Amino acid sequence: MSRVQPRPRSLMPMTLPLRQMLLVSRPALWINTLGVAVTGLWLSGQLWNSSLVWLVLLLYLTLPFNLLIYGLNDCADLDEDARSARKGGWQGARLSPGEAGPLLWLILGLNLPFLLVLGWWLPPAALGVLLLSALLFAGYSLRPLRFKARPFLDGLSNVAYALPLLIPALMVGAAVPWLAFAALCAYAVGKHAFDAVQDIQADVGAGTCTVATHLGASGTALYALGWFGLAGALVWALSPLSSAAVWLVCGGMALRLRRRPTPCQAARLYPLSIVSPWIVGAVSGVQLVYTLARG
Repeated sequence: MSRVQPRPRSLMPMTLPLRQMLLVSRPALWINTLGVAVTGLWLSGQLWNSSLVWLVLLLYLTLPFNLLIYGLNDCADLDEDARSARKGGWQGARLSPGEAGPLLWLILGLNLPFLLVLGWWLPPAALGVLLLSALLFAGYSLRPLRFKARPFLDGLSNVAYALPLLIPALMVGAAVPWLAFAALCAYAVGKHAFDAVQDIQADVGAGTCTVATHLGASGTALYALGWFGLAGALVWALSPLSSAAVWLVCGGMALRLRRRPTPCQAARLYPLSIVSPWIVGAVSGVQLVYTLARG
């Protein structure tokens, strides 16, 4: 009587614990996708729009889309993350090699249904922008592009964070907020460079060349400061208060890093970098409430 041979372990279905899935998606950073889309709703005059397509889009920009962004990155960066002291908590997961496969299936299983539904509902231009953002994020982490390991292209590809700002206007045929989009692009490039400084040692150990390993901590601080300065200047015409917030918060943390240009200092300042979108958003919200109050 023949015995049934067990399937190889690599073919057995595996699941990812909910806590690990949430760590991978980094809920503290969801504002970078969801908040940008909500800002786009505001700028396109659709802030109170509660149609089903809006709700589905906003839901997609929470867990599913952020799991794509950071899950692909974590799968591609197992070596770097193993050397990074900040992984394994609220700043991101540290995957075991056996978790990469289940995570990839989970990313596909959560993203594909949303993209199919949104592909049916969204106008072609809006869908194209959403897909471009997803492709840039995939290209940041995955070969053959792997922008993360290409200095300067690593940060420039992070304009993907700004693309959801355009979707609401493209959905309703409103004027596209190009000035706000350009300011958000500049902010995204500067923030990527600033955040990369804390990972210099881990990236060097893994043989990954980034804008931070290329310029060093001091040079990267100046590079980020330049982008933050540009972001504030671009947004001035829309909101001087928001411009001042960008310069004070983001420019201030870049100057502090410049005064003490070390990965340890960048790590100490990273919580401020995390909350910087919340601070700038809160300042912008004050202006929004004032505008609504005046009718």
